[in-house]
Amino acid sequence: MFDRHAQILLRPALNAVARRLVRAGISADALTWLGFAIGMAAAVAIALQAWWWGLALLLASRLLDGLDGSVARLTQPTDAGGFLDIALDFVFYAAIPLAFAVANPATNALPAAALLASFIGTGSSFLAFAALAEKRGLTDTALPGKSFFFLGGLTEATETITVFAVMCVWPEYFALLAYGFAGLCAVTTGMRVGWGYMRLQARTRS
Repeated sequence: MFDRHAQILLRPALNAVARRLVRAGISADALTWLGFAIGMAAAVAIALQAWWWGLALLLASRLLDGLDGSVARLTQPTDAGGFLDIALDFVFYAAIPLAFAVANPATNALPAAALLASFIGTGSSFLAFAALAEKRGLTDTALPGKSFFFLGGLTEATETITVFAVMCVWPEYFALLAYGFAGLCAVTTGMRVGWGYMRLQARTRS
């Protein structure tokens, strides 16, 4: 819901840093891998209940996730890089709820499972439409320059990272936050399935 606004707000700063990285010869793929590695370190920290380390590493990981796209657009975006970015992002998003479940299985396992199940809905509807949009030649006017057609919704990357951060600050409320966000993800899945179906139906008729 807020991804487009967050990107507009952060783009000048990200582009300024990205230009320095390009001059230093650092590639977008290298940033993607580094961001993923730091994201996995964040999951380990959370599993060990090192909440503030988990928060710091999580935010650093997502900063690199924003920078890799900026660097790619300043150089030469590739399909391989776009694939790598989205594939590793989905692993990261799954690892954080799992880490909270490991940290406190008795309290967090079931809400973490509910949250991961809701991510299956948002992720599958997103990727299925992106694949068919590419086949049909549909373009994303809301978030141009992306490797995939990004279907919107109530729970996009900005909202997910915000909730993960709040979970690190107040881990005792993980279950409540996980169930609440899973509900919003379910709404997003319904919106994406409905909108995507209608969009593809309209495209077929035309």
